[in-house]
Amino acid sequence: MFRNFKLVPNVIFGRGCFAQLDEIIASRRTAKDAWAVFVTDDVFKGKALENKIPAHDNDHILWVNVDDEPKTGYVDALTLQVKGMRPTLPCAVIGIGGGSAMDLAKAVSLMLTNEGSSTLYQGWDLIKNPAIYHAAVPTLSGTGAEVSRTAVLTGPEKKLGLNSDYTVFDQVVLDPELISGVPRDQHFYTGMDCYIHCIESLEGTYLNEFSKAYGEKSLDLCRQVFLDNHPDADDKLMMASFFGGMSIAYSQVGACHALSYGLSYVLGTHHGVGCCIAFDVLEEYYGDGVKEFRTMMEKTGVDIPRNVTKDCTDDQMETMISVALGLDPLWENCLGKDWKTIMTRDKAGALLRRM
Repeated sequence: MFRNFKLVPNVIFGRGCFAQLDEIIASRRTAKDAWAVFVTDDVFKGKALENKIPAHDNDHILWVNVDDEPKTGYVDALTLQVKGMRPTLPCAVIGIGGGSAMDLAKAVSLMLTNEGSSTLYQGWDLIKNPAIYHAAVPTLSGTGAEVSRTAVLTGPEKKLGLNSDYTVFDQVVLDPELISGVPRDQHFYTGMDCYIHCIESLEGTYLNEFSKAYGEKSLDLCRQVFLDNHPDADDKLMMASFFGGMSIAYSQVGACHALSYGLSYVLGTHHGVGCCIAFDVLEEYYGDGVKEFRTMMEKTGVDIPRNVTKDCTDDQMETMISVALGLDPLWENCLGKDWKTIMTRDKAGALLRRM
């Protein structure tokens, strides 16, 4: 049985298109008391972007902190905060920021219409009710969060996304002007998240022509950005992120993302950083990709963290292994249906200890 995946239905792309966000949201303001909430990375508080957010008198800008990876407890608290703002639910939830801010916007839009804690919905297709209309405005490119069907959350027992067709954004606003001036290291880490998406998709057992078409184009764009230093790098990385997310929509990521989830759950490592740390030790599985990644790292002048697990206790290592090996589809995409005979706990532990 083929899966009938939902894709983002509306996309606007171009330098300066953020100015059209108000017009886009206007179609949702059908009721007299309609209001919107802008889930915005608090790094922009007091900055020029804040003044460009098209918030009306009844609207709210919900500043979110993404110093840490998004957690279920934070999502639940934000959801209660939004519910307490006005007697009615918002007509739109707009996420403005990088992958974490967009994932928080997705999660809040879902939890406004689904009862209980977000921990109940960590997994595949557990969401019962459609989300509030939600839109994304990326200010970083690479994660693919703007197009993916998951909102990745760390819960009390696991790091796992709210994977659902209802999670997919209804609208994406892709304005390359918003990602100009991103610090070099952050630009590299989010860009490598995209690059690694492509390698895992293109070398995975789930590969098909749908995923291949998007993945190959995204990979080409990543190379233009990080190897060729193309003058339109921001435009190209923004589209690479979108295409990379599309590539894994009909396939899956792989070993790198699984292991990075273990790092993040125990050590709080940010996703892009964790992916780079994990990918650097996976030459056995993604040989040419790892070599090219190291070349990109050298050309960019970024040094990824090393020896991050050296002081981990045995209990911490066991938790990391359990979190990583709990992501069955990722390992099957990487190693095939008999992956459990290949990626044993000892093997996963040995990889994590190299990080």
